[in-house]
Amino acid sequence: MTGGVPERLASFVRALRAQGIPAGPAETVDAAAALEVLGLDDRALVREGLAAALVRRGGQRAVFDAAFDLYFPAGIGTPERARSETTLEELREQLAAALAEGDQQALAQLAGLAVELLGQYGSASGPGGGFSAHQTLERLQPQTLIARVLAAVRGGGARGEFTDRLDRDEIRRRVEGFRGQVRTEARRRAAEVRGRERVAKHAIAPAPDRVDFLIASRNQLAELRRTIQPLSRKLATRLAARRKRTTRGQIDLRRTLRRSLSTGGVPLRPAYRHRRPGRPEIVLLCDLSGSVAGFANFTMLLVQALRDQFSKIRVFAFVDSADEVTHLVTTGVADPEHLGARMLSEAALVRWDGHSDYGGSLRQFTANWLDAVGPRTSVLILGDARTNGGDPNLDAVREIKARARHVYWLNPERRSLWSTGDSAALEYAEVVEMHECRTVHQLSALVTRLLPV
Repeated sequence: MTGGVPERLASFVRALRAQGIPAGPAETVDAAAALEVLGLDDRALVREGLAAALVRRGGQRAVFDAAFDLYFPAGIGTPERARSETTLEELREQLAAALAEGDQQALAQLAGLAVELLGQYGSASGPGGGFSAHQTLERLQPQTLIARVLAAVRGGGARGEFTDRLDRDEIRRRVEGFRGQVRTEARRRAAEVRGRERVAKHAIAPAPDRVDFLIASRNQLAELRRTIQPLSRKLATRLAARRKRTTRGQIDLRRTLRRSLSTGGVPLRPAYRHRRPGRPEIVLLCDLSGSVAGFANFTMLLVQALRDQFSKIRVFAFVDSADEVTHLVTTGVADPEHLGARMLSEAALVRWDGHSDYGGSLRQFTANWLDAVGPRTSVLILGDARTNGGDPNLDAVREIKARARHVYWLNPERRSLWSTGDSAALEYAEVVEMHECRTVHQLSALVTRLLPV
């Protein structure tokens, strides 16, 4: 490798690590070897070679591709076609034709042209200027071309309903692909103005397991739900391994010394006092109000997928009133996307205005279901601890803690926000162990570390 390629590769790997892809020295050496073998002539081949060397887990490829397009761009500077004058309507006509033909090369060129003509704001070379994919797409409105493209694909002939639906789905897929090309082109042009490192840090969407529950979009939450089964299998394996290690117990010194008599007093064969622990019981107490509901729903579904690891699971939810929802979670949820809506409609969770009432809900739980908590029970409380100015009812939490084996509070807010506004997080944290749990990555680490075996 010559020129600035080694430095470019090192910066690329640093950007991947900043986005949560664990590319270490060994992976970097593999990537450098791949570049030496493949060369730089075929960009698609370079992309696949580096991905094979640096990507190790599912869900990381989208992050890798976005960073690759920044550090190994398809072009530099203003696209050639942007130097000719083109009106918005001409651009839309050319885009419709390219979408109808599925011409990927033309679509890539039109994405560059669109960003240059429609996405520039301020002075592109100045400190306050740049290129915006959102502005480009708002002005171009490619989604409004679907009917025109569909007519061009049909060629004036009649088609059956099924074929028509397939054509429409294919056109939507092409439009979404073009929108992605516009985003890639806007990041490339912005990186030339503001620097690759800055754009890589702020403009690349994180991997699904790094998405903050409280700001995740509907599509991101749907993607997270698709990771539940693979994640549950991984966590189940970890919990089983922990259980196997802990069942060995402590060394039995007397039996070990007795065994050593056959080896001249050298304790080659340690003897252990084996533990015979039963599977633990889990109780979830979940806040289903507002944006916290997405975090609670995901955690409930994850625990449901891990149900074989526990002897008993009971789930309670609340907004301004508490109710048991175990039957909705543990009986095989057919439609996990609408689990929260089912709970809100079928359980008595909202009594007044639909705002969180931690104090009242905890009081209801201790009055009606405290017998669900026993010496083998681990209680997980899921919520942001924002009481809307009400009584946090710390006594109820102490009562739960006195009966349970463990009580952990998982808070989806940043730790820096626990002392702001109406948050009672720090008060609760004085009673029970509270952990920041904003992403799937944090949740999986906490589940593995905290849940008993």
